[in-house]
Amino acid sequence: MTRAIYITETNCITPLGFDVQSNIDAIVRGDSGIQLHQDASLMPIPFYGSVINTEKLNSVFEKISTSAKYSRLEKMMILALAPIIKNSGVELNSKTAFILSTTKGNITALQNDSEESFNNAHLDVLARNVSDFFGFKTQPIVISNACVSGILAVSIAKRMIQSELYDNIFIIAGDEVSEFVLSGFNTFQAMSDLPCKPYSKNRTGVSLGEAAAAVLVSAEAKNAKIKVIGDSSINDANHISGPSRTGEGLFRSIQNALKEAQIDIDKLDYISAHGTATPFNDEMEAIALNRLGLQNVPVNSLKGFYGHTLGASGLLETVIAIESANQNMLFESKGFDKIGVSESINVIEKNEPANIDFFLKTASGFGGCNTAVVFEKLKY
Repeated sequence: MTRAIYITETNCITPLGFDVQSNIDAIVRGDSGIQLHQDASLMPIPFYGSVINTEKLNSVFEKISTSAKYSRLEKMMILALAPIIKNSGVELNSKTAFILSTTKGNITALQNDSEESFNNAHLDVLARNVSDFFGFKTQPIVISNACVSGILAVSIAKRMIQSELYDNIFIIAGDEVSEFVLSGFNTFQAMSDLPCKPYSKNRTGVSLGEAAAAVLVSAEAKNAKIKVIGDSSINDANHISGPSRTGEGLFRSIQNALKEAQIDIDKLDYISAHGTATPFNDEMEAIALNRLGLQNVPVNSLKGFYGHTLGASGLLETVIAIESANQNMLFESKGFDKIGVSESINVIEKNEPANIDFFLKTASGFGGCNTAVVFEKLKY
């Protein structure tokens, strides 16, 4: 019999707050972390982005460690992970794994021309630094697959526990806004000159953001409110940065995840989609959802609140989606005004109550990667 897999603890560090509840409160109020920034060290021209206040980050981190050796991203990750390790009571033994998920990691270390900085930019060093802070006994596992990294980590954790390699897996996902990332997206001419508007006719591109999110994936049902019941990852191999025009990879990922979950599409109550507000991504998602007959299922993108947080986005949005289900509340897709994709989809325009028993989280990324995971809310 296949082991049941649960998510029992969640947390996040974002510009909207340093715990889950403060983030939910901000979303309910309609607050967005996206602001106009004028920081020449990041970008020579003003840009809209969602950036964590560094002074606040350092101040909060000092409450758990006075060490000066940790990078800004490492501080974000440690702060996100610390409460769920403490609250879970899970022993960090040989049956407990640690997964670190990121797209660019400590890329800012490369701004310093030294062998030590070059070494610190390696993802395995980042993972080891965070792992050693908590004293994990197992070797850290790094997931870095563009912007599906965060939700792909949940998929991989599920499979590892089902294979009985581990009983518990702590996941941390994080990325930060950096000169490297900003210049890359600006080169693509993909950055919006206003806060992003996913799926909107008036969208002009992506807003970038930063965050760290953490969850505990477990075979133990104690304290669990969410069950992971299906997953799939398919690469459409279309283009280095452009998604399949037919949504093939996302279509197959969702199709496979629903098949494993053994639920019909009419049982799906909500979709937390990727929704970057770029023309190709939004269009691809709309096509894939219509091909699956999911065009009427309520869907949102949280990018209007957080910007695109790269490797953190899939896990951060899962954390918020879990709260959405637990509170039976659909959160607005902030920035949306008028449908701007060729296929009709049911974009959530305002916060509204709804019964959510099953929900889907999707993500897509550069290189043609796509991931879909189906969750079930537990009833007691």
